[in-house]
Amino acid sequence: MMKTHRYLLAVGPSIVLAVAFLIIPLVFTIIPSFFVPSFSLHFYTDFFADSFTRGIFFRSIRLSAITTLICIAVGLPTSYYISLMKEKKRKIIVSLIMFPLLTNAVVRGFAWISILGKNGIINQLFLNLHIIDSPLKMLYTDFAIVVGSVYLFLPVMISTLTSVMEGIGDDVVEAAYSLGSSPMHTFFKVIIPLSFSGLLVASVMVFSGTISAYTTPTLLGGNQNMMLASLLYQQSNTLSNWTNSAVIAFIMIVVSLGVMKLFNLMASRIDKRGADHV
Repeated sequence: MMKTHRYLLAVGPSIVLAVAFLIIPLVFTIIPSFFVPSFSLHFYTDFFADSFTRGIFFRSIRLSAITTLICIAVGLPTSYYISLMKEKKRKIIVSLIMFPLLTNAVVRGFAWISILGKNGIINQLFLNLHIIDSPLKMLYTDFAIVVGSVYLFLPVMISTLTSVMEGIGDDVVEAAYSLGSSPMHTFFKVIIPLSFSGLLVASVMVFSGTISAYTTPTLLGGNQNMMLASLLYQQSNTLSNWTNSAVIAFIMIVVSLGVMKLFNLMASRIDKRGADHV
């Protein structure tokens, strides 16, 4: 009883602050979207009935999923390679990988504008090499949003996976090799399953970060390729439509929670499959 009392005294202030400054404001922001004045899903049905907002919703889901898959495909082998390095070299490489996160989002966006624009580095290179006759339209497209998002969140994927893979003992890999497993087979059948907890966390972070990002999609996608965060900013700051803003915010929260639930189900299936083989 005494331990419980001390525990409540220790965590109580943090819980109170979290409820006061996080939960309560969120609840009061979202509640108006359900009561007009009685309980109704009117605003949410209108959101999905409108082809414009529905298109933004599905674009946000699609681009966030593509960004996450690309980060997984690039991050897994890269993280494993980094985890095999000596500690000093590994810390240097991870620090360099994390460097983009230390720069301002606007600076990163304008850097990609200078690369992907019609007069950017890539188009000028292709024109000088006579690969193309006229500049390619890469900026203000879904492609540009994905490129900028991968650049932004790939360091998160790599740093998370690297820290997890460092904990995989060399004896596990050596045991796989001694049983005749090839390096590629070991990577897919041993390393990835043992790293799935880190992959789960990193994937949720990348997906949630991409779908809620504002600066990168706005600078690289433009008004014709809006995502949910851009639409939320427009509704709240430009149009002062706080009800629609609450609808968009709640939808983003539900989507993020749904992705977390999906990955948790995948993790539980893998755990059960592993248990069946024991």
